Amino acid sequence: MDADEPMAAKGGQIVLGEDLSALAIAELEARIGALKDEIVRIEAEAEKKRAHSSAAAALFKS
Repeated sequence: MDADEPMAAKGGQIVLGEDLSALAIAELEARIGALKDEIVRIEAEAEKKRAHSSAAAALFKS
């Protein structure tokens, strides 16, 4: 995949980097909501992984 090529999000509904000019305001707002929800989900997963990593590091320091 080329670095300038749009990347499809899981499910194929939102394509990162695609032209948004043809979308209505309601469609843009729906995308914003979906992306915000996805950011929250990703941040929660990253936090779980950080906690797991910290717990493992603490275990092996003992």
